[in-house]
Amino acid sequence: MKRVKIEDCVIELIQGDITEQDTEAIVNAANERLIPGGGVDGAIHRKGGPSILEELKSKYTYCPTGQAVITGAGNLKAKYVIHAVGPIYKDGKSGELELLESAYKNSLLKALEFNINSISFPALSTGAYGYPLEDAAKVALKTVIEFLKSYQKPKLVRFVLWGEQSYKIFEKVLNTLV
Repeated sequence: MKRVKIEDCVIELIQGDITEQDTEAIVNAANERLIPGGGVDGAIHRKGGPSILEELKSKYTYCPTGQAVITGAGNLKAKYVIHAVGPIYKDGKSGELELLESAYKNSLLKALEFNINSISFPALSTGAYGYPLEDAAKVALKTVIEFLKSYQKPKLVRFVLWGEQSYKIFEKVLNTLV
């Protein structure tokens, strides 16, 4: 685990399973239609149970790329799931960076809106959406650091990384930013 302080806040990097996190909110790597898919999305819906999808269907029909919506967390340890839609990586020249930045920032703004003090993120867009891991780590960490410097909240932002390679890349990038 790696921890760094940003103002009065903490960014943590851990290797693990996002569905096991006890932060107030976890972020789901959702798709625009908000229909459970594979990877992080599928795991959250399987472990959280049907109430998450039921709430999504009752409140939302769509979430544009770069945006985020919030629901309860069903059977998960967290209280909320923030469903963020990251971009599908094409060539790095099709607005992907701005859309990924926006997905992180809008997730953090949802956390502020709901007075959430701790949040766990996966590496958005790096699985099936194909965003190169190191580039995604730079966007994610830079966006979160800037947000914490501006708002001093949430007090804890945890990146829950699947696999040693993801963890090591995020750690390397974080070391260059702080």
